[in-house]
Amino acid sequence: MTIGRKCAVAGVGATAQGKLPGRTPLDLGIEAFKRALDDAGLRKNDIDGLLTMPGTTSPEGSLHFLRFGEAVGLNPRFSTSMTMGGATAGILLQTAAMAIHAGQANTVACVFGDTAKTGGVRFNRASGGELSWGLWGMMGAAANSAVAADRHMHRYGTTSRQLAEVAVACRHHASLNPDAVMRAPIDIDDHQNSRMIVRPLHLLDCCLISDGGVCLIVTSAERARDLAKPPVLIAGFGQAHTAQTLECEDWWYVPHQKRALRDAFEMAGCGPQDIKVAQLYDNFTISVLLWLEHAGFCGEGESGAFVEGGRIRLGGDLAVNTAGGNLSESYMEGWLHLVEGVRQVRSECGDRQAADAQLCLVTGRGMALNCANATILSAA
Repeated sequence: MTIGRKCAVAGVGATAQGKLPGRTPLDLGIEAFKRALDDAGLRKNDIDGLLTMPGTTSPEGSLHFLRFGEAVGLNPRFSTSMTMGGATAGILLQTAAMAIHAGQANTVACVFGDTAKTGGVRFNRASGGELSWGLWGMMGAAANSAVAADRHMHRYGTTSRQLAEVAVACRHHASLNPDAVMRAPIDIDDHQNSRMIVRPLHLLDCCLISDGGVCLIVTSAERARDLAKPPVLIAGFGQAHTAQTLECEDWWYVPHQKRALRDAFEMAGCGPQDIKVAQLYDNFTISVLLWLEHAGFCGEGESGAFVEGGRIRLGGDLAVNTAGGNLSESYMEGWLHLVEGVRQVRSECGDRQAADAQLCLVTGRGMALNCANATILSAA
């Protein structure tokens, strides 16, 4: 029996975002958890599953779920912590749905809290396995995506001004979001004049670094119908991974993302033509271009032209990252993309509400471009 539409997001919660002196990953996660419970109309004792992602500054590491459970007073039937970078939020959401479908839990909280901004995290470690890429200067996530951007430009004629269209669209949407960290509008020239980080990526091609907490609560679709907010069904999902990177000639194009999207569309029984709003993981602007191609919104190599002329802004062909995304809302490693997807499907987004949000595609990716997932959220 397919799992599609059998489970739903019943509640979401997020703290303030940005630079939050004096906060800890644990207390931010707890606050987000309480907000999600209130959003769903649930009590703590209704939760029998706990899935967490330790923050970059969390001292507990893989034992984070134990520390969080102790702090809030939970003894869940089903629990673990996972770290897959920006892919973690989507994979934990999918894991929660699978656990509920298998009868291992009834209601699962997925929780993340981090103080990367005040903790001084720079996401600049070297990638690679036994032979560190740092030996030849490949340092940090920006370098990985700079390779992808440079290759896309060389092969397809993509331009830096087309990358700027993504940054400008995300900032426009953030300007409509009172909770976004970066709300001042920018234009193409602002992007072009921002300093170079790793050629060809400018500062405004790169995501923020932020403090904050996020929680999503998942339960069965049947149970969700009796709770405080309209259920948002997990209609379809997929994930894909590669342990190989530079060994593969097309690694830079992250082709495994196509598999995650294909499986999500197949489970949900829909296609890109049915999606009018999407939250596409945007650690860098080039990431959005690749997602657009992999999802089938445009052909390979055509995403640069696709984003021109405001086509990915509200009112365009496809509203992308309607809260501002990692580039302008906050960098919660993809967790807020899911929150925004839920709120769009519920029609709760005010000035940034997309016109047709019955379905919302949400994607995530992480590590050295190794892990990818896609989730399609649907109105009940």
